[in-house]
Amino acid sequence: MESENQTCVSEFILLGVSEDVLLQPLLFGLFLSMYLVTFIGNLLIILAIITDSHLHTPMYFFLSNLSLADICFISTTIPKMLLNIQTQSKVITYAGCITQLYFFMLFGDLDNFLLTVMAYDRFVAICHPLHYTIIMNPRLCGLLLLTSWIMTALHSLLQSLMVLRLSFCEELEIPHFFCELNQLIHLACSDTFLNDLVMYFATGLVAIVPLTGILFSYSKIVTSIFRISSAGGKYKAFSTCGSHLSVVSLFYGTGLGVYLSSAAAQNSRASAIASVMYTVVTPMLNPFIYSLKNKDIKQALKKLFSQETFST
Repeated sequence: MESENQTCVSEFILLGVSEDVLLQPLLFGLFLSMYLVTFIGNLLIILAIITDSHLHTPMYFFLSNLSLADICFISTTIPKMLLNIQTQSKVITYAGCITQLYFFMLFGDLDNFLLTVMAYDRFVAICHPLHYTIIMNPRLCGLLLLTSWIMTALHSLLQSLMVLRLSFCEELEIPHFFCELNQLIHLACSDTFLNDLVMYFATGLVAIVPLTGILFSYSKIVTSIFRISSAGGKYKAFSTCGSHLSVVSLFYGTGLGVYLSSAAAQNSRASAIASVMYTVVTPMLNPFIYSLKNKDIKQALKKLFSQETFST
């Protein structure tokens, strides 16, 4: 029976969002447009923060890193998907699949941790405004960012190494547009009990701990806002974290929606379509949320465009 297992897999087949040939040009145009909007939008946020000295604060430091993580996050899946549609090939090598899995989880987890750090930043700004510059000093900001990178890198490495121990059978078709962890484990014909255990425990830990930190921060923020006597003061305090709260709601809302839909539908293709929400739509909407709801970003973007217009 062991001879039937293919321990040395050379490639997988990514079935994509749809196998309908007539839909492929439409999907290519749609996902290319979404990718370009995401890339350019987040790049403009980064450039605006770098070029405007007024935005050299902890909050915008973390926002620029979030935008960078979003660019990298969407770049791990969509370019390969577009290439497969363009070349009419669904193949991804074994090494490419593991690499994609690692970086997809790395930047997805990094988004999660950065949102938590940004929630803590808002907590300090609203609940301890007089000590904000002392607490959120450059050293702490760098340490928080470094910790986020280390935690996400270790988790991604653990999950990738766990996949490497699996043996795969002849059925190597992944009903998804990227190498998703759960789909890879389901393809294995060796015992996956340990993989399932590590996947649910580690992923749950990486998701629950940051979410708990965000909820705790916002519980303190809401309590502090209610203590403010004037309505104008309450609005001003809440407006400073409105954009972040919108992004957090979008991130966890789409993630939870994908989880619930995949659990209820029992349809891998439906799960792939639902995954588009948090892998593509969320990174694409983040720049719009911050640029539309944040006056500082709006002004920085105007300055950026005016400088480019003047230089040309």
